[in-house]
Formats: sequence, structure tokens, C-alpha cells
Amino acid sequence: MSKRDYYEILEVARTATPDELKKAYRKLAMQHHPDRNPDNPAAADTFKELNEAYDVLKDEQKRAAYDRFGHAAFENGRGGGGGGFESPFGGGGFSDLFEEMFGDFMGGGRRGQTSGTGADLRYNMEISLEDAFNGKTATITVPTSAPCDSCKGSGGAGGAQPVACSTCHGAGKVRAQQGFFTIERTCPTCQGMGRVIKDPCRSCGGSGRVRKDKTLQVTIPAGVEDGTRIRLAGEGEAGMRGAPPGDLYIFLSLAKHRLFQREGANIYCRVPIPMTTAALGGAIDVPTIEGAMTKVTIPAGTQTGNQFRLRNKGMSVLRSPARGDMFIHAMVETPMALNKRQIELLKEFEAAGEADASRHSPESHGFFAKVKELWQDLTE
Repeated sequence: MSKRDYYEILEVARTATPDELKKAYRKLAMQHHPDRNPDNPAAADTFKELNEAYDVLKDEQKRAAYDRFGHAAFENGRGGGGGGFESPFGGGGFSDLFEEMFGDFMGGGRRGQTSGTGADLRYNMEISLEDAFNGKTATITVPTSAPCDSCKGSGGAGGAQPVACSTCHGAGKVRAQQGFFTIERTCPTCQGMGRVIKDPCRSCGGSGRVRKDKTLQVTIPAGVEDGTRIRLAGEGEAGMRGAPPGDLYIFLSLAKHRLFQREGANIYCRVPIPMTTAALGGAIDVPTIEGAMTKVTIPAGTQTGNQFRLRNKGMSVLRSPARGDMFIHAMVETPMALNKRQIELLKEFEAAGEADASRHSPESHGFFAKVKELWQDLTE
């Protein structure tokens, strides 16, 4: 049985535009889809004819061949789905119908072109604890890809714009029939872009971008922590041929401080305290993160390991007016290189306190008392 004319199947004139073809196909495909006609066995054959006809006529090259040679143009080769057993959904299957119906609302469906968006970049920056406390504006230089000045990012000589690829007609993908299946792959001519450069720019080789160092100002807010990530939108690599650029991500790390240790919003500082001050009490000056000095009262009898809290003397808190606290860890310092008089005074001090050692040195007295009891238990 001879095949029906493709234009007749789609109920359009031979001069129909691509939009008229698509509109007619959508209408008839929805009307004759097998799922909508479960009681009509002929619907599957009609639906198959519609897919076959549209698959040929929507392609400029196939349509030109069909207009000239008719169905003979596709005999003994890839046709519009004719010959052999095929799915009742036609050459392209139901997925093609879905794409045709909803592709415009889904960003082009499977035929969406490769955007060529530029890559994201990472920049590692080390800052001091003071910079993390105060915040700062830093100048950085990032090696990246930037739009070519010669072609203004288009990739074409003199700024000429890309044209539709003649192989895939701007779809970015091509199809080939293999047995029962239709294989879709990235267009080898345009690499999926859908457009090509006829006369490439000599400066960038047609890519629309060149390598260069970019200098940027980065604002680091007060209160950032180790590992904080700052995103600079659009400051990554330039996209291919005018496509959108990627983003730049700055990862912060805090340098080790000579005096302070940070835990969240709090700051810890180990402070040596003279033995006499620890014994008699007094006051010492300690540094703070803002670069000032503050007095800390040391009570009499302070021991190594005692901790003193200075409220609101810690780190800034990101996006908040609050501050953390500062904690002073006392380290009682034993005097060294004593002169003769100091030695005599310490011996007098020791002798004067022997009678009441449990009061003056409770920890050491208690410790050695326990040791004595242990030895007695072992010898009994």
C-alpha cells in the first residue's frame, strides 16, 4: 500500500511554515494519541503516521529532499520512520511528543543548548585574628578568564555574532536511526552550543575569552570564623561567547595568634602571674584583641589554672552587635635566679609556715598526707 502524503497527513499546505507544522502536529497528535483512543485500534497507526510525517517535515534538509523526491528520498536508508517494525508511538516515541508539547515551558526540553557558563573559582585567603575581629577590605588578584576585548566576548572577528549551526540547525544535538531506535547525541560541529563562529577572533581563537589577572576588592565582615566562605557573584571565569560568568568563592583561614586562642566568639589567653602577686593579691595588665590593655584583679591565693572572665572582651559576632568573652588562665610563675637575701627570706617564710602548712598550702599538704597513708597501708 502506497504511503500517504506527509502534508496531507498533517493537514497543512506544502507552503506551511515551521510554526504551522508544529501547531498542526500538536493538535493531531493529542487527538489521535493511543492513550486517548483505547477503543480505536487504528489510532496507533494514525499516530505513527503523524510522527513519521512531522519527523521529516520539521527538518529543513529532509523536507527539501521530500519536496523534490517524495517518499523515494528515504527508501533504502533512514526514513521518516518507515520500514520494519516500529513502536506504536512512532519514530521519536512519546518522549518526542512530550517535548513538543511542553518543551517551550521546560527550557527547551532535551534539546536545550549548552550554555557555556563560566566555571566557578576558589581563592584561599589567610587573615589575622585582628582582621577577623575588626573586619577589613582586602585587594586580591585572581588569575581567571575574562571577556575578550577584541570581539567583546562574542568570539567572532570584529564582534560578529555566532550563527545557527548548519548541522543541527541550532538544536545542539543530532539524531541518527539505528535499527528500532533513534539515537540522540551532541552535535559534533558546534559541540552542543547550537551556534558556530564563521570567522573566529584571532585574539581569543573564537572562545570569546582570554586569560588575564583580575584585581578585586573584597569586604571581610567582622566576626568571620575559620572556614568562612564569601561568594562574589559573577566574578568567576567568563562564559564561552558571551555566556554568563561563574562565581568566585573566597575561603578564609585564620592565622595562629601569638597570644590568643579562639573558640567560637570567646578568646582564651594564658597569663603568667608573679608568685608574690598570686600569693598576696593585686592587679595585672593584660592585652585585649582590640589592641588595648585592661586591668585584671588577682585575688590573694591564686593558683595556676585559675580562670578569670572578662565579659564582652572577646570576638565580634558576625552580623551582630554582640561580643564574646575573654578568659584569662593564670599561670603562677616560680621565681628564678634568686639572690642571697631572697633565698634567706624564702627560708624564713617556709619555717614560719611549717606549723600551719595545711592552711597555707592545702593542696600539697593534702597530697603528701595521702601518700603517707598509702605507704602505711602497703607496709602493714
